[in-house]
Amino acid sequence: MGQSKHQSQMQTYRDYLRQSAVPKQIIDVFLDPDQPSWAQFDPELGYVLANSLPRDGIDGSATISTVQKNGARTNHLYTDHPCRINTYGNSFTQCHQVSDSETWQSYLSAHLGEPVQNFGMGGYGTYQAYRRMVRTETTEDSAEYVILYVWGDDHLRNAMRCRYAVIYPWWDHQGGLAFHNNFWTHLEIDLQTGQLREQENQLPTAKSLYRMTDADFMVEALQDDLMLQLCVATDVDPRSLQLERLNRLADIFGLPALNPNQPGQLVETAQQLKYAYGFAATKYVIDQAFSFCQRNKKKLMFLLLCPRVTRQLLEGKPRYDQEILTILTR
Repeated sequence: MGQSKHQSQMQTYRDYLRQSAVPKQIIDVFLDPDQPSWAQFDPELGYVLANSLPRDGIDGSATISTVQKNGARTNHLYTDHPCRINTYGNSFTQCHQVSDSETWQSYLSAHLGEPVQNFGMGGYGTYQAYRRMVRTETTEDSAEYVILYVWGDDHLRNAMRCRYAVIYPWWDHQGGLAFHNNFWTHLEIDLQTGQLREQENQLPTAKSLYRMTDADFMVEALQDDLMLQLCVATDVDPRSLQLERLNRLADIFGLPALNPNQPGQLVETAQQLKYAYGFAATKYVIDQAFSFCQRNKKKLMFLLLCPRVTRQLLEGKPRYDQEILTILTR
C-alpha cells in the first residue's frame, strides 16, 4: 500500500527539528539569576532545581519550591540531625505540584525523626538521576541509604540528547520561567556493537546554550538521535526518518523493520522499539548504580511506583515494565 494522503501532508523530521529552536528571550530568562525560574542551568545535567513559586498546585495555585546550597530541595525537618537517606529521580521524587514541606521526603522525615534529602528533578530520566546520585554521593552530602526512582517516561529520557525537542510542541515554558530539558548527559547505543555508551552534554556552558536558538544547529545536533526519532515517529512523515539506522536498532533488539508504507505497523514497531531501547538503558543504569553503591558501601533501593503500572495491575493486565522488575528481583 502506498503513502496515505495524511502522511504525504505531514512535516518532515528536519522541519520538526527546525521548529524546536528556542527564542533567545526564553534562554535569557532561564539564565538570568534574578528571575524566579523553576530550574537553573547545570553544565552536566542541563538544569537543576532553582527557587520559584510555580503555579502548579491545585486549581493553578502557587507552590513554594526552594533549593538548599547543596542542591537538594528544602526540607525543614530535623536539619540539625545527620542524614542517612538521599533520594534521586524525576518529578515524582522532586515532588512537583506541592510545597517544600509537603513532599513525601518531608513526611518520611516526620515519620523517622531525621532528615531525608531530596535531589529529584522534574524531567530527568533514570540515567540523569543516576549521574546526579554519583555526583552527590562522592561529597560530604553523601548518605548510607540511596533511593533511586524509576518510572514511565524515564526509560526513554535516558537515551535523549535533548528532551526539549520532544516536548516543545505542547510545553508551556512560561516565557522561560519553566524552561528545562535542554541538552544533557545521556546514553546512546553504538549501532555497530549494540553497546550503550555514556555521552556528555553537548552544550556544557551557559554561553553555548544559546546555540539552541539556531534552527540549523538543532537539525545538526539532533537529526541522528534515534530515541528522538522514535518518540516523534507519529508526528512526522516517516519517510523523512533515518529508517536504515532505526532498522539496524530494530535488528539489535529482535524487532521487525519499520515499514513507512505500512503506517500501522510502523507506529506499533516504533512504540515497541523505543521501550526496548529505553529499557536497555535503564538496565545499564541499574547495573552501574548497584556497582557504584557496592564500591562505596551504600544500600540502594529502587522505587518503581508508576501510575501506568497501577492501572494495569488493577485491571488485571501485565505491567509494561515487567522486564525491569524481573532484573531487579533476579
